[in-house]
Amino acid sequence: MNPLALYLGILIFSFIVTSIATVPFIDLLYKLHLTYHRPIPALTPQESQEFQVINQNQSWKIGTPIGGGILLIFLVSFLYLVLYGYLGKLGITITSVFDFKEELNLLFFTFIAFGLLGLYDDIKKIFNLPKKTSRVSVWPGSKTVFIFILSVVVASILYFNVGISLVHIPGFGVIKLGWTYIPLAAIIVSVFCKSYDITDGLDGLATGVLLFGLLAFWGLSLAALDTVLSVFIALWIGGLLAFLYFNVFPARIWLGNAGSLSFGATLAVIALILGKSFPLLIVGTVFLLEGGSQILQILFLRVTGRKLFSVTPVHYWLENHGWPEPKIVMRLWLLAIFTAMLGLWFANF
Repeated sequence: MNPLALYLGILIFSFIVTSIATVPFIDLLYKLHLTYHRPIPALTPQESQEFQVINQNQSWKIGTPIGGGILLIFLVSFLYLVLYGYLGKLGITITSVFDFKEELNLLFFTFIAFGLLGLYDDIKKIFNLPKKTSRVSVWPGSKTVFIFILSVVVASILYFNVGISLVHIPGFGVIKLGWTYIPLAAIIVSVFCKSYDITDGLDGLATGVLLFGLLAFWGLSLAALDTVLSVFIALWIGGLLAFLYFNVFPARIWLGNAGSLSFGATLAVIALILGKSFPLLIVGTVFLLEGGSQILQILFLRVTGRKLFSVTPVHYWLENHGWPEPKIVMRLWLLAIFTAMLGLWFANF
């Protein structure tokens, strides 16, 4: 059988399993009271008035279950475990760019560890547990500290265990960074982790943008004959497609921080394993646009005392200017489709 047909079969299998599991999981979230019931906090006191308007517009979303990321992390991990022993029997030869066990360990460490960090943050927010920190820095609170610590651990695994220390710059060639690869990789992972978290604010937005980006990297992993990544991405895409059916406007379930932190970090790790960190910057344009808008807002406030945007991130700024939510999501999806194709093209230089 054609290898592509086998990978598509894996994708379809994941889609079917996730489709069957999602509705009972939503019911479970209702029983556990894991639902959205608190207004979105403003990033700065200057944004509080604008966020009052946004929260009024989104007040009907109160009660939406949060935890789709938990389901997807579990199903992708479980299905990979089930299929792993049968890949040879299915006709898929296990190949990888680097040692396949190290790639597997790195992928699932990132996928699960960042998910657990996000789950802890979800529980704090849902049950309104006491906070010891305040929103005063660019990426405030202990969550940001742990994101960077985990990113350094992931970058160290990339360098010491997987053996990556090179960066390919299209048009310039390959540059050997040595140990300085660790801080660079850590910054990339943490930036995409946090940027994805910031993007996940409207129904279907972050999931759809991720889906288009993963399709681009799936193509690159297939071209590199990296079975480890190709199977993982196929399972992930299948699960995302099923989840997106329930996540589009009006959403019946949200990812939560468990999904947003895990997915952003794992996307970055896939790009780093493939040696496509620069194409990642193109594919992830929407995520960087969303995260960058918050950073610019705070820096501009501190320097000038005035706001650069009425409110951030970009999707709330557009909503504050009267754009309906589905229009914002569709337009950013279109941008994500274009940047995925552009990044895929750029990766071949």
